[in-house]
Amino acid sequence: MMVQVGLIALLVVAYVIVSRILKSSITLLGQKKYANEVRITYVSKTLHLGFTAIFVLLICLVLGIGYGQLAIFFSSVFAVVGVALFAQWSILSNITASLIIFFSFPYRVGDWVKVVDRDDEILGQILEISTFHVIIQRLSNDVVTYPNSLILQKAVVRFDNREAALAMSQFQPSKTSVDKVEGESPSP
Repeated sequence: MMVQVGLIALLVVAYVIVSRILKSSITLLGQKKYANEVRITYVSKTLHLGFTAIFVLLICLVLGIGYGQLAIFFSSVFAVVGVALFAQWSILSNITASLIIFFSFPYRVGDWVKVVDRDDEILGQILEISTFHVIIQRLSNDVVTYPNSLILQKAVVRFDNREAALAMSQFQPSKTSVDKVEGESPSP
């Protein structure tokens, strides 16, 4: 009994320490990548939730709950969650893609990019990278929300500036729309 109490106390201390390290590491990485504060909080909470699930599993094992009982419980939970998410598979894949984008996406908010897509030209400036999609403002000032899971599957070209993006565009905006984007007044 005393061994179990000691192990549980040790696990709690380790949980608190690792949670703080995890949160500060994610915050530092997010600031290094110039990620939005809301995005950093989302990723931190998501990973903290997974870490908490592992912690609860370890506590159950220390308390002597058998593998068979845990297997039945977790298989039941995963079956219910699996059935619930089967209809919403794209939501789950976008959330997973969101975590991948946070840690390894080579583009940031403010970059000029072109998503290579046969059906449509998605060329513009990244305004926001959110939980489910990347928001891109096109040269024509239209705003496109592109799903995270799709942007990981497509080739993405990054441009140094607006002029380089404009040179590669199939769409050539009129002088008036260029002036509006740059903040100048059109000439009469």
